[in-house]
Formats: sequence, structure tokens, C-alpha cells
Amino acid sequence: MLKYLLHKAFLTIGVLLGVALCSFFLLRALPGDPAQALAGPQATQADVETVRHALRLDEPLHTQCFTYIGNLLKGDLGYSYRTRRPVTEEIASRWPNTLRLSLFSMAIAVSLGVPLGIFAARRHGTLLDPLSMAGAFLGVSMPSVWLGMLLILLFSVRLKWFPFYGMSTLSHYVLPGLTLGLSVAANIARLTRVSVLEVLGADYVRTARGKGAGELRVVYVHSLRNAAIPIVTIIGLQLGALLGGQVVTETLFSWPGIGRMIVDSLNARDYMVAQGGILILALTFTVINLLTDLLYTILDPRVRLG
Repeated sequence: MLKYLLHKAFLTIGVLLGVALCSFFLLRALPGDPAQALAGPQATQADVETVRHALRLDEPLHTQCFTYIGNLLKGDLGYSYRTRRPVTEEIASRWPNTLRLSLFSMAIAVSLGVPLGIFAARRHGTLLDPLSMAGAFLGVSMPSVWLGMLLILLFSVRLKWFPFYGMSTLSHYVLPGLTLGLSVAANIARLTRVSVLEVLGADYVRTARGKGAGELRVVYVHSLRNAAIPIVTIIGLQLGALLGGQVVTETLFSWPGIGRMIVDSLNARDYMVAQGGILILALTFTVINLLTDLLYTILDPRVRLG
């Protein structure tokens, strides 16, 4: 186990360095000048050059890159061009909001997707199976921005049940949580159906039924745990995607999360904040994948990590 964790740690460092380099050069390939954006439209060329020198943007690109990577290796993500606050503080003020929305959305997805997948597997060969999977396919195919706008029109504009901006109460979580959670629930439902169907035909399931075990015990005790590894895998991947893919939803619902922070930073050409946000999302996705691998050994003692 220790050898596996050390191996993963070295891989994570390599991945993060690659993400840092890619984000550094790709962001600077975008059109726009951070110095001009900070100086304002009425600034003279001398003012722009003064801002550029203060931000050290007049240095050669490779020098800026070496400086950034060197500071990164020391745990310094730099300072925001706009606010002059450390990037770590900018991220710390937004990251909990993204995490809470992700966990709320995943709770919706699991509570809907797993029962729907089990229901479809138990009704295999009947009309209910393709109907439930058709609903899941619709959920996968529906763009999140379109679904979010529909939810806003129905539940906020017409019915006035839930607010569509802010995050002060639990009701503020409902619409963005549904927007993110429904598509994830569809993916979980499809994989749960396939996994449970494979297990339901196993010998030990037939033995349990032959011994007189009830159907619910057969499905939820004997079958679901043995089908859990693929389900846990998709849940881990989807949680990582939620943490890194909320840009549209956070912007649509004015959610002050890290995805919206990255968009605002890109619009303002605040490279350091955007780079820090992308790097944190990559680190989060890597950590979630590691935790998912470790969970395999709990669900199935036969699994050995190496």
C-alpha cells in the first residue's frame, strides 16, 4: 500500500507540473493584455508600461515561466493582478462554495441514479426497463445550460418556489443542484443497471434465492455490494467532473464558486488566479481518483493495489 501511495504521489506531482506549464502558456496565448485591462481604457501608453513593469510582464516569457514554477514548488501560487491578494486566499474564499454545491449535486445524483438503475435491472425484459433507460439517456443528452434555464423558468419565474441566484439558504442549492445532479444521475443509473444485471446472473445469487432469501436482500445485500466497484468508479469520476466542470452552472446561477472565479479571471486577464484555479481543480480530481482506488479495497478485500 505504501509503495502504491508513493507511486501515486510522484505521478500527481508530474501531472500538476504538466497542468501548470500548459495553463501558463495557453493563457498567455489568449488575446488581450493584462496591463491594459488593469490600467483602464483611458490610460496612456506610459501608464500601461508602468503597470506592465510592476507586474513583471515585461520580462521574457521563459523567465516568467521559471519564476512561476519556482514559486509553485515552494507552495506560492502568486498574487492576483486585480486585488493584489494571494491566489491562495482567492481560492480559499471560493472553493468551499464549489465543494458544497458538488456534494449536494452528487447526493441528488446518487439518490436518483442508483435506485433507478436497480429498478431497471430488476425489470429487465419488461417495458419498464427500456422506458427508464430512455429517461436516463435523455438526462445524459440534455445540455446543462438548457436544463438550468428550464428549471429557472419553471420553478423560479412561474412557480416562484426556489431562488435562482445566491447561496444563503438551502433553497438556493436546489436549482443548481438539480441542473448538475440530473445528468450525473443518468450516467450512474445506466452503469448501475449494467453492473447489477451482470451480478444477478451469478451462481451465488441463485444460491441465495434457492435458500429462500427475499428479493430485496438478494438485490441490496448479495448483489449490490459485488456490483459496487464500477458504480463507485463512475461516482468518483463524476464528482471530479462536478468539481471541475461547474463553470456554466455557476455563471448561470450567479454561484460564487471556483468555476466562476476562473471565468471572471479570464475575462480580466488575471492569469495568476486562473492558473491557480485550474491547478487546484486538477489536484482535486487526482485526489478523488486516489480515494476511489482506496475505496475498492474496502468494498472488495480481494482487490490489491500495486
